[in-house]
Amino acid sequence: MIYKKTVFDNGTKVITESISHAKSVSLGIWVNAGSRDEFDTERGIFHFIEHMIFKGTTNRSASQIAKDLDTIGGFSNAFTGKEQTCFYTRVLDKHLQFLTELFSDIFINSLFAEKDLELEKAVVLQEISMTEDTPDEYVNILSDQTFWQGDPLGRPILGTKETVSKITRKEILDYVSRFYSPMRVVIAAAGNVDHTLVVDYFRPFLEPLPERHNKSFKRPVPVFTPTVSFYPKELEQVHLCVGAQASPLSGEKRFAEAIFNTILGGNMSSRLFQEIREKRGLAYSVYSYINAYIDTGLLRIYLATDKKEINKVLELIEILIKEIKNGALSEDDIARAKDYLIGGILLGAEDMSNLMMRLAKNEFIFGRYIHYEETIKELEKVTLNEVIDVSERIFSPGNVSITALGPLDRDAIAVDPLKF
Repeated sequence: MIYKKTVFDNGTKVITESISHAKSVSLGIWVNAGSRDEFDTERGIFHFIEHMIFKGTTNRSASQIAKDLDTIGGFSNAFTGKEQTCFYTRVLDKHLQFLTELFSDIFINSLFAEKDLELEKAVVLQEISMTEDTPDEYVNILSDQTFWQGDPLGRPILGTKETVSKITRKEILDYVSRFYSPMRVVIAAAGNVDHTLVVDYFRPFLEPLPERHNKSFKRPVPVFTPTVSFYPKELEQVHLCVGAQASPLSGEKRFAEAIFNTILGGNMSSRLFQEIREKRGLAYSVYSYINAYIDTGLLRIYLATDKKEINKVLELIEILIKEIKNGALSEDDIARAKDYLIGGILLGAEDMSNLMMRLAKNEFIFGRYIHYEETIKELEKVTLNEVIDVSERIFSPGNVSITALGPLDRDAIAVDPLKF
């Protein structure tokens, strides 16, 4: 693996990782801006821009863009996150030059035509409805709103039906002008790729772009709110999220937290899965995971269960967490969790898209390349006592928020999150 980085005069970065034995290239154009950078009245605009950017340029119609992408036989997509937006694709290495021209055209010359605006709004409104009809996904969105009350980090990435309906072309152009600026752009590529060629292919398109808004920006650090929030809905089950504040992406304790999360609910041998599903049959789906951001993080437990079992599963969650906090861990528990995480890291190293995304994220977070071996060494250094320490810190009194979606009223939840 060979890593290289070039910075254009206007601040755009090109980073590559060359894998000589690969037959494909995964390439992404990343923008360091996402839903937490939106104004409250314009929620969902970055996600809407992501949709509109494929709807035609000064050189290609939307149909021609689709045909060009299909012709090179690759996979292409885009996503909007809380902090970044990405347009990415994976193709055979022989198509790289054509791909860079196509993606540059889409990224720079999109029309955002009025005639396409209302049609795409209808598509996004359907996407919002689909999400609201998917309770295991929707409760996580509601959990964000509960946990980060009043902060942009808690807003849904898709926006709301009201805010999306009101988005104008003028607002889109304003956001593109302010946020899609060269200083915020990273081009990342991984696979059978020559760094010099990638730079040469992109330079004539991206380096001439002026840096109109070069002021640094600082997002306000969100404050979490420990509370119980219930959203009544006619469903067969209650969908539940239990959240607690965790470390940011660069936090010193992130490796210990990853091990703690794995032991708690990160896989099929985890304590939540074994106790709640395997031993008691109280839920089909139960797991935990960490959402980490540049300045904060959230460890979240999710499960779905019958409404009459809600307090039983909350009690079990509390017991399992307290056992870990009280030291009910062995060196074998730690070793198995490390092996699980390291296995995932090394398997991910064989996927070009995963490599590309890792390249970009490390650039945004750390400003440098981080080899897999460096991450593995940090994981291997974590001790049993460090895992216990992070469990105590994350699930400290007053650090828990509970969100429930389903056929249940607020009084049915007996657990006090302040004493969790």
